[in-house]
Amino acid sequence: MSEKVPMTREGYEHLKRELERLRTEGRRKASQAIADARGHGDISENAEYDAAKEHQAFLEKRIGELEAKLAAAQVIDTSNLTGERVTFGSTVLLRDSNGGGEVRYRIVGSDESDVKQGKISVSSPLARALIGKEPGDEAVVHAPGGKKVYEILRVNFPWGS
Repeated sequence: MSEKVPMTREGYEHLKRELERLRTEGRRKASQAIADARGHGDISENAEYDAAKEHQAFLEKRIGELEAKLAAAQVIDTSNLTGERVTFGSTVLLRDSNGGGEVRYRIVGSDESDVKQGKISVSSPLARALIGKEPGDEAVVHAPGGKKVYEILRVNFPWGS
C-alpha cells in the first residue's frame, strides 16, 4: 500500500482536471500527430513521426503520474480551520523578524506549492517550523542563506484579508 499524500480539495480537483484533459484532448491530439506523421511516408526515417511518438510516451507517463498521485491523495478538509494553530491548509500572516516585512502563505500539499502564489509545501522547512504554532509565536527556520525568524501574526483568515 502506498503512503497517503496530504492535499487540499482545490489541489485534488486541479490534478483531476489535468488528468481528464490529458486523457481526452491530449491523447486525441497525440494520435492525430502520429497519424499525420505516418502520412508523410517511410516512418523509419521520419523525424516528425519519432517526435510524435516521444510526445505520446511523455503524455502517457504524465497520465500515469497523475493517476498515482490521485490514488495516493488524502484530501484534507480545510473548511473548519480555526485561528488558533497553524495546520495543513492554514493561511498564515508572518512578520520577518529580520526586517523583511510581512509575508502571507498557505500551507498546501507538495504538488500544489507555488511560492509566487503564496503556497508553500507542507514539507518545506518553513511550513515544518510553523505547524502547531499560534499567533504571537516565533518560528525559526534554518535555511541555506542562514537562520530566519518569523513572528506569526494571524492564522486561518480569508485569503484576501
